Amino acid sequence: MVSGKILVVDDDRNLLEMIKRRLEVSNYEVVTALKGKEAIEAVKNEGIDLSIVDLQLTNEDGISLMQQFHSIIPEMPVIILTGYGSIENAVEAMQKGAFTYITKPFDERDLLLQIERALEKRGLIFEIKRLQSFLEDGYDFPNIVAKSMKMRGVLELVSRIAKTDSTVFIQGESGTGKELIAKAIHFASERKKHPFLAINCANLPEALLESELFGYEKGAFTGANQSKKGLFSQAHGGTFFLDEIGDIPLSIQAKLLRVLQERQFFPVGGEKTVDVDVRLIVATNRDLEEWVKQGSFREDLFYRIHVIPVYLPPLRERKEDIPPLVDHFLKKFSQKMGKEIKTVTPAAMQKLILHEWPGNVRELENTIEYAIAMTKEHVIAEDLILQTRGTPSKELLRPLREAKDEFEKVYVIRLLEISEGNVSKAAKLAGKYRADFYNLLRKHSIKIEEYKK
Repeated sequence: MVSGKILVVDDDRNLLEMIKRRLEVSNYEVVTALKGKEAIEAVKNEGIDLSIVDLQLTNEDGISLMQQFHSIIPEMPVIILTGYGSIENAVEAMQKGAFTYITKPFDERDLLLQIERALEKRGLIFEIKRLQSFLEDGYDFPNIVAKSMKMRGVLELVSRIAKTDSTVFIQGESGTGKELIAKAIHFASERKKHPFLAINCANLPEALLESELFGYEKGAFTGANQSKKGLFSQAHGGTFFLDEIGDIPLSIQAKLLRVLQERQFFPVGGEKTVDVDVRLIVATNRDLEEWVKQGSFREDLFYRIHVIPVYLPPLRERKEDIPPLVDHFLKKFSQKMGKEIKTVTPAAMQKLILHEWPGNVRELENTIEYAIAMTKEHVIAEDLILQTRGTPSKELLRPLREAKDEFEKVYVIRLLEISEGNVSKAAKLAGKYRADFYNLLRKHSIKIEEYKK
């Protein structure tokens, strides 16, 4: 099986033939050229994956030839052969785009190793470009901007894991684009022709969440007049994304564990197991390891879902992505609103960069949409950026989940004060099962004894 097409350029015919034989033994297809003109024609017409070029050709410069190659195929790695081995030549070759250089006489194993590394890097570059092209052309995924090193790392990881079937654990703050990354993984995978389904586990009460996930049989509960397939069954063959998985009640966690372990489950009210083939991607903005310690999340389930972790950095940690994101949103909303807004003023951009963005990319998108809707000019001025809030600190404007958690803690404390530390009474007032109320106490590290009289 051929593992790549390599162009070798050298004016030494004997060396050329020797390299060709060695590479062909290693299952590479080899094209040779004695002159630069022949080499350029090969790059244009032969589908070359990698080139090996002598630094000193007769009447030609190997580095200049490499640059001509890159004008035709920018991503093609080039290995420079040099008989001089000087640091100056090596540095110049690397600075101008060479993957690496090898001095003559060279070790065959070293040459093969460098070829393997270069082709692997080329494959990753093409995969990332393919994924970015898909995201740009097929879907409107503004959160995925890869100018910053952190986001480039995320996209590279996505390109590596997309072809696997392993469970992916995405962690990131609200508004960082967790579902967008999940979709990117799905549509770059072998399951892309099958369904991608998503559910936010925090939005549904326990009973409804269970029936949505696993479906139910006719007569399973009041109002179940006919059987219904759950989302796991509907996602068969594809990908199922569980957002805010930390909000799944312990009772459903046990059922989810069965799906991961045995690839089957019982629908609500059902007596026959349903087999299912799905790839699971989960996401959370919480510290689930801490929740495991508190007993709010099953340890065995945590290790089942925490197979390939993907961390999405908040916008404040990748502020170099703000200008390209702003450009994207300007184009998006200008077109949508029928306006011609080209840019923002330097002062407006400074204000955008200095803001902490507790709502991350989603907050930035809303900010630009508001500014475009309100402006009467062709440029967004500073006074339309974060107009109603100035530049709030993270403490003044927190993500919804943090605000919700604070309210929840105050609410539970108030219930305990009213019930004088009686958990059964407090749970009844809250409309919660006693066990669920204890989970809330553990979650917020609240001690019952402090409220008993």
